[in-house]
Amino acid sequence: MSTYAIVGAGLAGAKAAQTLREEGFTGEIVLIGAEQERPYERPPLSKGYLKGTTELAKVYVHDPGWYAEHDVRLLLGVAATAVDPDGHTVHLASGERQPYDKLLIATGATPRPLPVEGADLEGVHYLRTLADSQALRAAFAHQGNVVIIGGGWIGLETAAAAREAGCAVTIVEPDPAPLYRTFGPAVGEIFAELHRRHGVDLRLGVSVASLGGTAHARTVVTSDGQALPADDVVVGIGAAPNVELARGAGLEVANGIVVDASLRTSHPDIYAAGDVAEAMNPLLGRPIRVEHWANALNGGPAAARAMLGHDVVYDRVPYFFTDQFELGMEFSGDITGHDRVVYRGSVDSLEFIAFWLEEGRVLAGMNVNVWDMTEKIQELVRAGYGGTTVDPARLADPAVPLDDLLAG
Repeated sequence: MSTYAIVGAGLAGAKAAQTLREEGFTGEIVLIGAEQERPYERPPLSKGYLKGTTELAKVYVHDPGWYAEHDVRLLLGVAATAVDPDGHTVHLASGERQPYDKLLIATGATPRPLPVEGADLEGVHYLRTLADSQALRAAFAHQGNVVIIGGGWIGLETAAAAREAGCAVTIVEPDPAPLYRTFGPAVGEIFAELHRRHGVDLRLGVSVASLGGTAHARTVVTSDGQALPADDVVVGIGAAPNVELARGAGLEVANGIVVDASLRTSHPDIYAAGDVAEAMNPLLGRPIRVEHWANALNGGPAAARAMLGHDVVYDRVPYFFTDQFELGMEFSGDITGHDRVVYRGSVDSLEFIAFWLEEGRVLAGMNVNVWDMTEKIQELVRAGYGGTTVDPARLADPAVPLDDLLAG
């Protein structure tokens, strides 16, 4: 009987196990996770669960009995310490050695630590795990001064949750706008204004020099000499893929574990999916590492099918979403190489679609409070990467259906 092992009991790993069973695999499945919690989804940790609007049971990928019912051996609270590709064995911190015929690495990413004096003080939070989110919920309940370091997705979403909980919130971001490297200055400014309207103090173009306090952080000192009062500090300055197992096993590693379009690593019996994988995307024509929910949701099943010998080409359009205050947004594509942004709808009323174009080709689209558009936007993106151009004036006109643009 074949044994398929999955290291990483998050969304990608859990969905891979589910797909193996759905596709008829009858061998042994072992799902290994370093956390004590059974697999859960991470978006609620900075959105609904953090705000108290999503109940805990909704965070988990499967009901508690699902794993036993589907004969999935779930090993929780035990880290994988090494992979022996030649011996087809995973070494565990418990001392156990888990043999496998095929292996999926879905170890995710770890928040980048803040590299300044005082970063080890109490009251400094990161957000990656369920326990992290629970700690932040408790901190925000005190309605104190919260300083958030980083104006990316984690920073903005936690800022919204903290403000809605009644905290005084300051964001410190070195770039001239939030999400500057994700969207550019104009769209980043839309998010900046949204947060300002809700009372968030944005300190842009400055970095953090140090944190002050004895046992507990009490101030955040910025590069321009300001000392910001802080009862709690949230660090959201990016995440690094957990590639240690792969590197130790001699697999090819770059900005993540290097995999081909079928999510296979440089070893034929080892695959990688989710945040940790730098996958060749045939649609974009280059490798890309995506740290968002949809990539785990879809990448885990794709890797499972590839492990079963199916002909898999993982060419999904990158997708992510956010909810901040009254703004709900979905984004599809990749803006790399764009030369202009076209808006359809009303930016002022936060009901619009933004499109990133390169020489008339749609590279990406973001729908803000305009729903049921993702499929059409992704069709435009696929067409754009295929060389199809659109008329920017018609693209900006809400009276022109997106279907008409697809028709030429």
